Amino acid sequence: MAFLDRSHIVLTSDRAIGARGKELFAGILLVALIATLGIRNVVPTDALAPAVVTLLFAVGAVAAAFALVCRRDRFRIAWLDLAGSLTFIGVVLSVLIEPDQLIRLCGVSDQSE
Repeated sequence: MAFLDRSHIVLTSDRAIGARGKELFAGILLVALIATLGIRNVVPTDALAPAVVTLLFAVGAVAAAFALVCRRDRFRIAWLDLAGSLTFIGVVLSVLIEPDQLIRLCGVSDQSE
């Protein structure tokens, strides 16, 4: 019963990295909330959801780029987890967007097709 022998498992004391990742994630979501409140006055109410989703995708892309630049494996994994989480939240919020809202964000020209 080799699978019951857990003596080869080494406990690491690097729990501070996970705690920093949680604090970083909470901070980024707080900044996204503050940015949403700021964007609310700039864009129409119908275009708020697409703007927030675009903001989450952009922050997720920046986090993924930082993970690719990072040299340490532990920090890279934390940044990639953060980027994946922000992208997942953006995808979930994008389900709530109606096509009309996205058209209002991009703007419609007066040209006929």
